[in-house]
Amino acid sequence: MKAIFYILAGIRALLVFGFMVIFIGSYTLSTFIIPHTKERALNLRRNFIRFVVIPIFNVHIQLEGYPTVKPALYICNHRSFIDPLAICKYLDAFVIAKAEVANYPIINKGAELSGVVWVDRNNKDSRAATRDKMIEVLQSGYNILVFPEGTVGKDPYPLPFRKGTFIEAAEHQINVVPIAMEFQSAQDLWVLEKFIPQYFYQFSKWRTNIKLKFGEPLTGTNGEELCNQAYDWVSDEVSKMQEGWSDWAKK
Repeated sequence: MKAIFYILAGIRALLVFGFMVIFIGSYTLSTFIIPHTKERALNLRRNFIRFVVIPIFNVHIQLEGYPTVKPALYICNHRSFIDPLAICKYLDAFVIAKAEVANYPIINKGAELSGVVWVDRNNKDSRAATRDKMIEVLQSGYNILVFPEGTVGKDPYPLPFRKGTFIEAAEHQINVVPIAMEFQSAQDLWVLEKFIPQYFYQFSKWRTNIKLKFGEPLTGTNGEELCNQAYDWVSDEVSKMQEGWSDWAKK
């Protein structure tokens, strides 16, 4: 029986990668007629998530609230590698992602095309350059999505948020919008070190259930206070989401 579900995960991967090649290829060819723009690329990503990723992986999202502020720094707790895909079904934003993802074939091309800012969190210069790029994108009128824990969390509560992006947001008077996310199954948490084993572990089950909530914008001139406010809101909302629903946080 377990082998059947691994086959399911494999079929899903082939379908998603196949459609990704089609979407990227079609978009690339279309740029000979219609110029590439950020808006077109973001629309491409949103449609790919909505019509390919969500149905193929059988993802069901309980949504509360909606992104209404633009431009803004959207921040969320981090559980799984599909977190940005679930969020970007509803939010057009440039995503700040780990530089390691840039090594994943095909995925990296789709990410770069549709708006990703790579960061090496272990490199001080890379982090500084990423913050500069973040401000540039925000000031040009586009949203940014950040996972300020810096890695995926496996505990019931979020990991401490890194303050750098909040300090930049405060300094440049940018709205910070918190997002809370939780998965119902422990199988959705990133518990394995390598991407491929984690993928088969996570998507060998039939359905993925997610709760997602967009909060109200936070503003302020003190980055540390903004960070604390965002963390407290996300932590409280995640705790509420888990009550009577999560099958892993009680353990």
